[in-house]
Amino acid sequence: MNDTLTPTLDWRLHRDNFGQLVFTDARGTEHAGVAPVRAFPVSAPDEGLSLVGADGHELLWLERLSTLPQPVRSLLEETLSLREFAPVIRRILAVSTFSTPSTWTVDTDRGETQFVLRSEDDIRRLEGQALLILSSHGVSFTVRDRLALDRPSRRLLERFL
Repeated sequence: MNDTLTPTLDWRLHRDNFGQLVFTDARGTEHAGVAPVRAFPVSAPDEGLSLVGADGHELLWLERLSTLPQPVRSLLEETLSLREFAPVIRRILAVSTFSTPSTWTVDTDRGETQFVLRSEDDIRRLEGQALLILSSHGVSFTVRDRLALDRPSRRLLERFL
């Protein structure tokens, strides 16, 4: 395999027997209980990732997740998916009222659910046609491309945009 395609790392990352991430730096010092933290989790999930130690200090900055060797990238993506909970809305099934607050029934990548939208200001436009919708309980729902939603979903959504 060409070494220019797969970078060699002067550090290691693995899970210990307790399921915690362990980061071993270039000097061979192990740091248990590290947490990956994205700089831009919604707008640029592949860019800017920090490995933060149990004490809250940054141990390593990674420019791009996609440049890491597959085993390390998979371990980080698995850990991030457990840490970040942002269901993706596939369809908007019903809206209780076209004023706020309103109860939304949606189909997401994690199943059907309901949430309360307190204000139209809780729908934020992101890059391209993406949206971030914040529920009254603080759960962030994402719409990756509002134009890719089915027609009934788009019609319901347009009333709030």
